[in-house]
Amino acid sequence: MLCETLDISTPTAVKLLAEMTRLRIVEKKGVGESIGGRRPDLFRLRKHVVFMLCIDIELFKTNMVIVDNNNNFMTPMKTVHVTLSRNRSAFFDALLVHVEQLIASANINRDHLIGCSIGMPGLIDPSLGENYSYLLDESEGMSLQAAFEEKLGMPVVIQNDVKGSALAELRFGHGVGKKNVLVILMDWGIGLGIIMDGKVQQGNSGFSGEMGHIPFAENGELCYCGKHGCLETVASGMTLSKMARQGILSGQNSIINELSNKEVYRIETEMIIKAANKGDQYSIQLLSNIGTNLGKGISILIQLFNPELVILSGKIAEARQYITLPMQQAINTYCMTQIREKTQIVSSDLGDNSRLLGYAAEGINQFFTAMIAQARGG
Repeated sequence: MLCETLDISTPTAVKLLAEMTRLRIVEKKGVGESIGGRRPDLFRLRKHVVFMLCIDIELFKTNMVIVDNNNNFMTPMKTVHVTLSRNRSAFFDALLVHVEQLIASANINRDHLIGCSIGMPGLIDPSLGENYSYLLDESEGMSLQAAFEEKLGMPVVIQNDVKGSALAELRFGHGVGKKNVLVILMDWGIGLGIIMDGKVQQGNSGFSGEMGHIPFAENGELCYCGKHGCLETVASGMTLSKMARQGILSGQNSIINELSNKEVYRIETEMIIKAANKGDQYSIQLLSNIGTNLGKGISILIQLFNPELVILSGKIAEARQYITLPMQQAINTYCMTQIREKTQIVSSDLGDNSRLLGYAAEGINQFFTAMIAQARGG
């Protein structure tokens, strides 16, 4: 395998592995299956050989961590409250000081920090390194990837957040060993990660999976994308918070008001889920409405893609039965029985760090792909 990948002879590969073992870069990890003749030796990178800075940018906060080549977190996850905007300058000024603090706090050789992998919402073309929704360049002269590389002084990979969720599930979660999976990311917005034939699909320009902006409600509310009646206007974290605020302001009795200290504009998804778990009927009804609309949207996807598995991730997925029961009922109503019965629906078990794991995997993969191409003279 190594010989084929690097286009080198077997003696050269053996010599190379011996030297890397001596330098404690790789270690032997068993033997592989025989394909005729002697069973091949398996090697893997030792832990802490190289490191990747991973940044998960959300609308109102950003999480970051440094991960090694074996997916070990080298620092605690750092969360900073920086609002994502269309303007780069203010965002960079607010974020980069925290990045430097994180790197300084890590007990690593900075020369072994090989790059930064960034995930964020929006229409992202990873091949061009551009986000067409957020952090737009005022001068239109530099891609977002290039701007980050200039600020950070290291190679940068940019991808859509739901692609990171899908890759994390494929590598470490319920998607391991699966071929056809849909990953639904339910946070402030709604995104879709599509795994087909065991690979995360990007689409022609990297824009696949914009589930939240499929037309859903006839003559519906105006969506921030500029269209009316998108699924996100009736089934997203932003809509859930908006509905809760409107209800409280109109006099609805709910403990959400107490959980937000009567500051209705601070109401977030977590508060509504917490209220539902305390038996608050208004919160339960809000989540049920969201789950029903999501179920109807997911039933369309099930009939289009015929997946073996649908994985629910993100903040809204943490509502568990308050979302999944009405969602399943809607799927039973709108999806063909023969297709529905072949699809399993589960909630992600990877937790809040899942996207960061996906970003790390993609960043490290791209780094080694570039190194292999360089070694082969590509």
